Amino acid sequence: MTSEDLSLLSPLAFGRRRALALIALGGGAASLAACGVIPEVDAPLNLYSLSPEVAPIADPPPLDWQLVVAEPKAGADLGTNRIALSRAANRIEYFAEGVWADVAPALIQAKLIEAFEMAVPQLAVGRDVAGLKPDFILQSDLRDFQAVYAGSSAEAVVRIAARLVKMPERRIMGSISAVARRPAAGAGLPGIVTAFEAALGDVFTELIGGVLTAVQS
Repeated sequence: MTSEDLSLLSPLAFGRRRALALIALGGGAASLAACGVIPEVDAPLNLYSLSPEVAPIADPPPLDWQLVVAEPKAGADLGTNRIALSRAANRIEYFAEGVWADVAPALIQAKLIEAFEMAVPQLAVGRDVAGLKPDFILQSDLRDFQAVYAGSSAEAVVRIAARLVKMPERRIMGSISAVARRPAAGAGLPGIVTAFEAALGDVFTELIGGVLTAVQS
């Protein structure tokens, strides 16, 4: 169609053409949605956080030092906000109905700082991005953070390998490896998250005790 032909079309013709185009687009979008290409926006994804509990240290050693908790290092399979599960050796999958409120390393860093504050509230502790000049840095690797299934039963497995580094010498004062397994009450995701919370509390208790011991050595 030439520009002369377009100039001869009435506004009504343009309106009809526009309406037909919108109908065609709407039908195409509906077809894509039916095929699963466009996600369901009315089905919200559940966000899960954790509140692991640790017992206060009854008689802590002198705490005239500052600690920075670095964000744990993790592989691509665990360094995500997706909740990992394993139903076969050497294979990682993820739950479809929910995710962590943050990527797992950042979530664990924040909760470990809170655990130190609960266990030894007198200790000056913070994260490595706060501009602190610490006496010690707790570095760690997140080795396991997944639900492991054996048949119809599941358990949460958490394993962290940590190193306490003295500053400014950057000398390793001690290594602490902590692992915990907690069975889930049921195979559903809420029960799995509760098991993660309990296992993380066990690991944190061991890490905190290991740090206090290493500082005294």
